[in-house]
Amino acid sequence: MTAEDQVRYKVGGMDCASCATKIDTAVRRVPGVTDVSVSVGAGTMTVRHDGSADLGAMERKVAGLGYPLRALGRKAPAAGEDTGSIHHDHDHDHHHDHGHDGGHDHGTHDHKHAHEAKIEGLHGHDHGPMDGPWWKSAKGKLTILTGIGLVAAYGLGHLLPAYQTILFTAAMLIGLVPIARRAFMAARAGTPFSIEMLMTIAAVGAVIIHASEEAAAVVFLFLVGELLEGVAAGRARQSIQGLTALMPKNALLERDGKTVEVPAEKLSVGSVILVRPGDRISADGVIIDGTSAVDQAPVTGESTPVAKGVNDTVFAGTVNGTAALRVRVTAAAADNTIARIVRMVEEAQETKAPTERFIDRFSRYYTPGVVVVAALVAILPPLLAGAAWGEWVYKGLAILLIGCPCALVISTPAAIAASLSSGARRGLLIKGGAVLETLGGLTAIAMDKTGTLTSGKPVVTDIVPFGRNADDVLRLAAALETGSSHPLAAAILARAAEDEVEVPSAGNALALAGKGVTADVEGLSVFLGSPKAAAELTSLSIAHTRRIAGLHEEGKTVSVLVVGSQLAGAIAMRDEARPDAKAGVAALTAAGIKTVMLTGDNAKTAAAIGRDLGVEVKAELMPEDKQKIVLDLKAQGFKVGKVGDGINDAPALAAADVGIAMGGGTDVALETADAAILHGRIGDIAAMISLSRRTMRNIHQNIAIALGLKAVFIVTTVLGITGLWPAILADTGATVLVTINALRLLRAR
Repeated sequence: MTAEDQVRYKVGGMDCASCATKIDTAVRRVPGVTDVSVSVGAGTMTVRHDGSADLGAMERKVAGLGYPLRALGRKAPAAGEDTGSIHHDHDHDHHHDHGHDGGHDHGTHDHKHAHEAKIEGLHGHDHGPMDGPWWKSAKGKLTILTGIGLVAAYGLGHLLPAYQTILFTAAMLIGLVPIARRAFMAARAGTPFSIEMLMTIAAVGAVIIHASEEAAAVVFLFLVGELLEGVAAGRARQSIQGLTALMPKNALLERDGKTVEVPAEKLSVGSVILVRPGDRISADGVIIDGTSAVDQAPVTGESTPVAKGVNDTVFAGTVNGTAALRVRVTAAAADNTIARIVRMVEEAQETKAPTERFIDRFSRYYTPGVVVVAALVAILPPLLAGAAWGEWVYKGLAILLIGCPCALVISTPAAIAASLSSGARRGLLIKGGAVLETLGGLTAIAMDKTGTLTSGKPVVTDIVPFGRNADDVLRLAAALETGSSHPLAAAILARAAEDEVEVPSAGNALALAGKGVTADVEGLSVFLGSPKAAAELTSLSIAHTRRIAGLHEEGKTVSVLVVGSQLAGAIAMRDEARPDAKAGVAALTAAGIKTVMLTGDNAKTAAAIGRDLGVEVKAELMPEDKQKIVLDLKAQGFKVGKVGDGINDAPALAAADVGIAMGGGTDVALETADAAILHGRIGDIAAMISLSRRTMRNIHQNIAIALGLKAVFIVTTVLGITGLWPAILADTGATVLVTINALRLLRAR
């Protein structure tokens, strides 16, 4: 590999940002580790190291904090393996089970599973994966047990008042011992001011000042809050994991003339599968037989099924409509579109947005700051003013609980994770929080013409009859072009098929380089080619020349038909704008964004399409000219997004603030650009920008909720209005509110 190696893990039990911070801090302290990125949303961690790091020790350290780890292979045997959640979605259960029983050979993989089992089994951790219903998780069981202890203490305390303090202390210890152990492990791993530590100090302090009943209740409320956080985080995680559930488990493989059912992950590139009507397509591939309508909504968010025929590409997870298809597989399960999208979204969730980095830095000082305030509140009034120690120590302990930055730290990543997932489900791929944040601030969009604003294929726009009627002109032109793969020929044949014209057969066909094509059709010599070549065969009147020149002015390519020595007519063609391009450009303009079309095409064609769409035009450009225009726009103070197909546009895509690739999920562009629009709709650019703006609004709301609640409770605690109970509710309550607010972004607009 390179000088730097990297390894990715699935991490269990992370449900708030302070979990991620603890893991991040612990792993960074391992010698040889150069960088760490942790995503709560995806439940993943990427560790970069120089090869000297003791990964085993690092894994044991993280497991000791209460987070089970599972190493992710870059090429897992199945998509589910690579992307399956540690929350073992039931869909993936079989992958995980057989790894542990060691009953069959998995090659090197078997070792990895055994290794996972070893890491997960290290501690009876409380941060267990939320597998199945909440009450079956380790965290759920601990909460229930503490609740039972609290109720028992209340009941017995009334019967035996003398033992009340002991009973409540015992009930509190049920929940506090695991919390204190985690606090101790976190402190050793470099996070002394964890919420667990604050909780432990507050609970022990409360017992010392004879508030054991409240201490027990606060520990119970803390566990309930953590449980709610876990449920909310799991909900956010499932939204992207839901994509992996679209993958069919089995496929119908054609082998030795027979069709056999095999697991989808066993399909190899080049094998041929049969897809029946109504079935999910089980692999990325190319149709080799059959035509059908395919519902691509699961992958691209497209609302209507798309007609697909021989040589068309289909994606895994999409649904075959009306007829059986035979498909040649083009990607293994771990590399199909859905697996790649899930992998990209998970990796994107690990990259931090500028706002998130700022809040991380802020929270590093916030918690110690609150601890200092709590200490001053507890000590100064009794020392300076002779106030009652018990009352002010109690207030100090309550403020201590308000010091947890959980809600604040999760405010940004929760919103970003929800947005990235929501976008991916609609065919909008955004690579990370920084890109998502930048998108909302774009003020100019530079778009390619061919393949972006237009479909990239010429279509017949006009059939002009001169000496013969329009049907004849199309019929004879189609006869000449039959069998040709030239784009203009394809346009004429497509129009003939659309108009259901009966195409006669042609003999003695001959292509004349740079001029056109000639053949014998129905006993006549027929020529189709450029106006200049046609003028050598027959005379063009001034009216005919003017009409052809008018079509050229509209940016159209004109082929003239000559039958015998008689001018029969002309056919005009142009690469037309996509049906949705006009509405898409209008949506961008309405959002206050300047739009520019960049193209290498001739100025007349570009100007004609630009007029139709209402977009500024820069034509006859080389790739470096496109880059220069993007840089010029930036110099004028615009924040520029560049939209293209990602191949000839690489320089301009790289120069822009955000490079957005258009087109299918198998495109190279997916890997190279900052963002990608799988469905290729221009309107999706505006949708992506709108998603970013909504996300930033959501983040600001979240920060206001988190800091606002804490500010209110610090003041009310000092004034003696609220105590320990409301303080812990303020903390976990704010975290749950912030997570729920972020989850609103999952709802597609």
